[in-house]
Amino acid sequence: TQFAPNEVMGKNLVDKFITSEYKTAVRAVFGNALVGRESANFEFPLFTKDKERVEILLNATPRRNAAGDIVGVVGVGQDITERKRAEGELER
Repeated sequence: TQFAPNEVMGKNLVDKFITSEYKTAVRAVFGNALVGRESANFEFPLFTKDKERVEILLNATPRRNAAGDIVGVVGVGQDITERKRAEGELER
């Protein structure tokens, strides 16, 4: 995304980096993980520092401590921009 670590660390991902039309849905993905429901393969756009749109595939899983209590969320986002472009070309 071209952001330096100090530009993103400690920042709220949804508030700072997600476009307004996806804020509610991305919050729901993380909220579900916080109550024990995994979310897989959620797609949404993200914009780089240079305002370039990239497509992200997000998976969110609850993080549990040794006692099994949920203590956070592990979220993994994968850039699928090229895959989406290729799929678009195949559909033409």
